[in-house]
Amino acid sequence: MVTLIRALADHGDDVNYCAFSSSLLATCSLDKTIRLYSLNDFNELPYSPLKCHTYAVHCCCFSPSGHVLASCSTDGTTVLWNTQTGHILAMLNQPSGSPVRVCRFSPDSTYLVSGAADGTVVSWNMQTYKLFRCGSVKDGSLVACAFSPNGSIFVTGSSCGDLTVWDDKMRCLHSEKAHDLGITCCDFSSQPISDGEHGPQFFRMASCGQDCQIKLWVTTFTDFLGFELKYKCTLSGHSAPVLSCAFSYDGQMLVSGSVDKSVIVYEPNTGSILHTLTHHTRYVTSCAFAPNSLLLATGSMDKTVNIWQFELKAHCQGRPEDEPKQFIEDWSEEEVSLWLCAQGLKDLVNIFKMNNIDGKELLNLTKQSLTDDLKIESLGLRSKILRKIEELKVKVEALSSGIPDEFLCPITREVMKEPVIASDGYSYEKEAIENWISKKKRTSPMTNLILPSLILTPNRTLKMAIDRWLETHQK
Repeated sequence: MVTLIRALADHGDDVNYCAFSSSLLATCSLDKTIRLYSLNDFNELPYSPLKCHTYAVHCCCFSPSGHVLASCSTDGTTVLWNTQTGHILAMLNQPSGSPVRVCRFSPDSTYLVSGAADGTVVSWNMQTYKLFRCGSVKDGSLVACAFSPNGSIFVTGSSCGDLTVWDDKMRCLHSEKAHDLGITCCDFSSQPISDGEHGPQFFRMASCGQDCQIKLWVTTFTDFLGFELKYKCTLSGHSAPVLSCAFSYDGQMLVSGSVDKSVIVYEPNTGSILHTLTHHTRYVTSCAFAPNSLLLATGSMDKTVNIWQFELKAHCQGRPEDEPKQFIEDWSEEEVSLWLCAQGLKDLVNIFKMNNIDGKELLNLTKQSLTDDLKIESLGLRSKILRKIEELKVKVEALSSGIPDEFLCPITREVMKEPVIASDGYSYEKEAIENWISKKKRTSPMTNLILPSLILTPNRTLKMAIDRWLETHQK
């Protein structure tokens, strides 16, 4: 089930973009402003709206830590804002002075990329706020941009329909026509598809365009194989140009917004439509999922931003998660099979059935039993299975205790006392993530990717929310 929990109607003109951090929602508009809202109650912050741009604001995005917000405009500038005070940190002028249509931070916050109407793309050093590298596409305006989760590449999309792939040195690796009538948006799933622990990692990407289509791609980049971009499939459902697309934080949903005024939520592994939302009265220009919860924001030319909450069982529609989590031990073999499909592990269904793996057996699986009994040779695949089972156990404990899942440290599964945000964008108990880094080197507990930075930032907003919850429930 998906519930509309809030409609924000503060902008005076079309809403062009929505973006989440772990604690805030940002929206920008043709009315030249950016507005910031707290995720605790969706009230606007005291220093909002942010005003600086002299023309329409096309795009906004948060740095991975959430401490910096970037906004770009027809006025040819990209402005960096302190999200805690609303003060301007820097104003970056596109070298050509062309209207800036899109901006994105790299996953490690080292760089910010801005793309302009004249086809130029600029990489800015976020330590010095100076221009680092500059490039351009042959034809069209740059209107879309997305970084791969590991930051090794980023992709731009143009109004002529070309997807262009760049490395972190701004070298063009690949370019191809993806949408005949022009690209409008692109996004990477944060969850990699691995060929084993030491094999290349593949990343799923979505693009959408004026041709009314959403296309799914798989990308990989290694030093010895080079770059590959492979088209996988096209998702149907919209009857008009698709203006926005975005993956959920866990990669299990893909959302799109269209000129047909609808929002469609897909299950990307199968391409099936999970939900169609039709509350906007004009074109849907933007869709964004929160980075660590099942919240969705949709912005429209009707000047509103709708906030949607997905129930856990709606997120897993038709899967065994529909049942109360504390009864997973009672799952049948068929329900375990459904769960495997939901986790993108469909190829393992027959193996699990041959070994009579029901709910109780699922929760008791170990590396040893996966190797010896189920004969799963891939170390990466075994690690993925065990990680998914651990995530399931966390949900069980959270739901049975009534504690909100976002208050639990993903490592210890205990309520966080000193939450910090790591460079993968997730929040952890400070002591737990410090111990993890010291023992596991630099891998993310949530994605298994190398952490681009070891900086840990206190998540004060989350700590206050946990403290308030504890005061209310432990009296």
